Order: sequence, then structure tokens, then C-alpha cells
Amino acid sequence: MIVRYLLAALVAGLFSGVLMTAAQEARVVPLILHAEEFEGGDEAAPAAEGTTPGTGTEGAAQTQDHSSLGAVILDIASALSPVSVAYAHEGEDHEEGGIMFGMSRFSGTLLANLVTGAGFGLLLAGFSLVSGHPITVANGALWGAAGWLAVHMLPAIGLPPELPGFPAADLGDRQVWWIATVILSAAGLYLLFLKQNIVAKVIGIVLIAAPQVYGAPQPGDISSNVPAVLGAEFAVAALATTLFFWIVLGLSLGFANEKIAKAA
Repeated sequence: MIVRYLLAALVAGLFSGVLMTAAQEARVVPLILHAEEFEGGDEAAPAAEGTTPGTGTEGAAQTQDHSSLGAVILDIASALSPVSVAYAHEGEDHEEGGIMFGMSRFSGTLLANLVTGAGFGLLLAGFSLVSGHPITVANGALWGAAGWLAVHMLPAIGLPPELPGFPAADLGDRQVWWIATVILSAAGLYLLFLKQNIVAKVIGIVLIAAPQVYGAPQPGDISSNVPAVLGAEFAVAALATTLFFWIVLGLSLGFANEKIAKAA
């Protein structure tokens, strides 16, 4: 039975990853391409749509390396990235249009989202099984919203999603803070909503607030060629896209779980 639940979680994650790719193509990708035009400042002409200037590789990578974005696909943080790493290395030693292993930008995004979706689906199902609180269609959206809060929204308070060209603090420092925030937020939400003891709820609130009180690492220089309004629009679009992903994941996992329960 456990194997069937995990297989259902895998399928739900893949399904959610496909839908997230479509949502990103509609809302997130156009903003990234627009921001790439500002990279390089006066040193280089704006990049053509769909390409990144050589001086912008580092800036583009910053879009993926924390909070709602992640570093590289082989990095632990990027494995949990809500926005695909397919945009991170355009302009390196690849053929034109190649991002990852010679794949196109869209193909790399889809692959990364499938891996991310499957991983989050398994994590959500595993947490449900261990905690003894089943995911159903009735509460699937709530489970998804909790996952979004822990992985995206709460970390984004300190490290919001960033466009290529935006300044950022040291990558290692940001990853450590982001991972710690996700773990503490997940534990805090569990105590706050799934435990009845008032002491546990207070501890949950403390765990959620702790990384925010400590503070996320910030860059020394916040100047950027990218307009602030574009960065704000991207942050909203990225968080909205990941919320859509998590809601779909929770509902599809709940639907699959109920089908398995009826068949048992």
C-alpha cells in the first residue's frame, strides 16, 4: 500500500511539474528575458530575446540560487528550486539555444520542473504518512499551501526571487539561510497546525519567526541596471507560479490517495 501511495505522489508531482512549466512560460519567462536586456549596462549592448550576454551569466545564475530560485541542478538547493534552473547558464560553453546538456531553454525548464515536482510530491506524501495525517481532496489545497509557505513564501521574506542582474549576497550564505529557513518553517507549521498542545503551537511560531529575526544575508551594494518595478513584478509572478504548483500538487495527490483507498 505504501508503494502505491508513493507512486501516486510521483505521478502527481510529474503532473504538477508539467503545469508549472506552462505557467512559467506564460508569466515568469517573459520577465526573465526582459531583465536580460539590462545586463551588462554600458559595457555591452542589450541581449537579443532568448539569449544572455557573456557578462550576464552570473546575474542569470542568481535568479535560481535561493529562496524561490536555487543555484544549479546538481546543487541541493536547486533540487528544491521552485523556478527552473534552465535559465541559469545561458551564454556559457553551449551551442546557441542550449542550456543543459544541449537542451533548449524550454526543454531544460521542463526537465527541471519534472524532477522538482516528483521530489516535492514524494516529500509531501512521505510527511503525510509519517505524521499520520492523510492528504485528501478536501484538504489537499491546504497541504499544498503549507508546502508553499515553508519552501517559498516564508524564505522569500528575507530572500525574494531575483531577476538576472540583481545584486545578491554570497551564494553559500544564502543557501545556508534558505535551507535553515525551509526546515524551521516546515517544523513550525507542523507544530502550529497539526498539534493541539498550546506549548507546541508557541514553539511553532518561534521556529517560524527565528530565521526572519536572525535575518537573511544581504548584498553590500544594491544598485542594479534592472528596474525595481520589474524585479517586484517578477517576485510576484514567481511566487504566484509556485503557489499554483503547490495547490495543484496537493489536490492531485489527494485525488490519487482517495482513488487508492477506494481500490484497496
